[in-house]
Amino acid sequence: MVHPRLQHIRIILLEPAGALNVGSAARVMANMGLSQLVLVNPHCDPLGEEAQRMAVHAGDILTQAQIVPTLAAALTDCTKAIATTARDRALNTTMELPEVALPWLVAPASDLTPAPAALIFGPEDRGLSNEELNYAQRFVRIPSDASYTSLNLAQAIAVCCYELARAATPRVAIAAPPPPPSEVKTAPLDQLEGFHQHLEAVLLKIGYLYPHTATSRMEKLRRFFVRAAPTSQELAMLRGILRQTDWASSPVHRSPTSPPDRSSPNPPQG
Repeated sequence: MVHPRLQHIRIILLEPAGALNVGSAARVMANMGLSQLVLVNPHCDPLGEEAQRMAVHAGDILTQAQIVPTLAAALTDCTKAIATTARDRALNTTMELPEVALPWLVAPASDLTPAPAALIFGPEDRGLSNEELNYAQRFVRIPSDASYTSLNLAQAIAVCCYELARAATPRVAIAAPPPPPSEVKTAPLDQLEGFHQHLEAVLLKIGYLYPHTATSRMEKLRRFFVRAAPTSQELAMLRGILRQTDWASSPVHRSPTSPPDRSSPNPPQG
């Protein structure tokens, strides 16, 4: 489904050589709510079997793609254009991050008829020349490792289309991430599992859990203790409490106001 704030944006591929890349571009455009694909002098068959195979369910983007002879023709009526490049250029315009520059192309929610805008990608083997970059007002470079700066064309398109979709979609509030794990070493998972089994047995014995609901209740308790990330020492303390509870709930009659008789045979020790 085409996003209303992205419907005016053209994804322009200059002289694409790989049908697989063209098909992949169509697919990710459909994923992210874009629909206008413009191919400048393609060196492959954009409607061939390879392109169709990669497009999967976005074949309509391929069949509706415009094919034009020049970059100038692809930019007809556009008022905004961003070009992508992986190389340093001797230009007077700053290279920008995708998340910084690309929202500039997205239409305001109040604009029902935005003017055409363009995002330009160069050929796989050379990228855009300085002359071709001159058609754009802003330049985007996707950060990558300095030893290998050039992304595959389809991958670069995916990154940029994703950022356009993010810019066009109202941000949903996200819960704050959990704090970083403590430097204290948490207990091994097998120890935690032993504690869970011990806890379930004692809670069943004292009547807090019932056999028919124990599984669902224990799932909640397990999640709680997993989040708490107790140490081995803390688990030992908790298991001491369980042993004491188990001992105190045994069928031995004592005065309810009297503390446990520590001299009685083998009282558990926390």
